[in-house]
Amino acid sequence: MRLKGKTAIITGGARGIGRAIAEGFVREGARVCIADIDARQCAETAGAIGGGAFGARLDVTKMDSIKSLVSEVEAKAGGIDILVNNAAIFDLAPVEEITEQSYDRIFAVNVKGLLFTLQAVAKSMIAAKRGGKIINMASQAGRRGEALVGVYCASKAAVISLTQSAGLGLIKYGINVNGISPGVVDTPMWDEVDALFAKYENRKPGEKKRLVGEAVPAGRMGRPEDHVGCAIFLASAESDYVVAQTFNVDGGNWMS
Repeated sequence: MRLKGKTAIITGGARGIGRAIAEGFVREGARVCIADIDARQCAETAGAIGGGAFGARLDVTKMDSIKSLVSEVEAKAGGIDILVNNAAIFDLAPVEEITEQSYDRIFAVNVKGLLFTLQAVAKSMIAAKRGGKIINMASQAGRRGEALVGVYCASKAAVISLTQSAGLGLIKYGINVNGISPGVVDTPMWDEVDALFAKYENRKPGEKKRLVGEAVPAGRMGRPEDHVGCAIFLASAESDYVVAQTFNVDGGNWMS
């Protein structure tokens, strides 16, 4: 078991990629905190996963909520060894229709929330003097611009940049910061994405989802479980010499 005796926090861990990673970490021996905005879903997911997993409500846009989460996990598990910054939201609109409200909301969760959760956990790891692993979930959208997805793309580009800066800044403490960049992934969020594309591209429901899946070189959309192996590698001692990198896990959609 590569993560035996380790404690991990996974934000946005109640469903989708976050839940799949949580399940993988438990199989590898970790104790996992499922941190999400929906406390009931956190508890349900933690109960279903088992292995000592527990849920904790987290609103990454609120500093007090982030601090409370870190204190709660320290009290319950004695410290934090791994953080997966997975919480994120999506929106799209043509550039001429982007609203300030949408911009603020996306950056509050995808960038500010990720940064200050990383900061709070890093401070805990530094105080404990035992190093740690931080994994930021980016996106192929952070590698390029997209006409309808400007703000989301910018937020994920910021995640990749923050991963580089934090990785360089924290490795002196034995904290490895790296990222994972998924492509198109078949999760409940993609149904919302498909509906937005249907609106702005005048498509039938489900058509955009089908087309993006067919365009992936691997021949299909990603699944949440496709990202687990990379996450386990980045959370384990096997990645001790990997610093400030973001790995594409996207079926060949993007090469960088």
